[in-house]
Amino acid sequence: MELHKIYYKTPIGTAKITGDDNGIVAVNIVEENLETSKDIPNCLQDCVVQLDEYFEKKRSDFNLKLNPEGTEFQKRVWQELNKIPYAKTISYLQQAKKMGDVKAIRAIASANGKNPIWIIIPCHRVIGTDGSLTGYAGGIWRKKWLLEHENPSNQTSLF
Repeated sequence: MELHKIYYKTPIGTAKITGDDNGIVAVNIVEENLETSKDIPNCLQDCVVQLDEYFEKKRSDFNLKLNPEGTEFQKRVWQELNKIPYAKTISYLQQAKKMGDVKAIRAIASANGKNPIWIIIPCHRVIGTDGSLTGYAGGIWRKKWLLEHENPSNQTSLF
């Protein structure tokens, strides 16, 4: 089956969305500033609609058929990422504990970094044990943006 590829403009850069009738294979940010593709195949339309809703703060959960390519271990890690609620974060250590092996923390962090379906599989919600925004393939500024988008500070300026 032929993989379809489109470009979609987001507030954090241009996303390349790849997939077919078996599901979304990848959503990642490209460094080029490209316009949103005009012809969007049926198999990718729901993804675009749901990402629009996410960025408009009208969606907190995605309901898409996903088909990421990776090892069985990576797929288990990515399934665990999907359990992190919207606007919440966990540490890499907490993720390793949830997966039943704290010794696998580096392998789990590495699998997070290889997540091919950004935003939808929310690897941006995993932070350092000390609360630091460590490790994000798209750049720390994008991770910070996504976390603030999901959980904006209620604090207002005094001046």
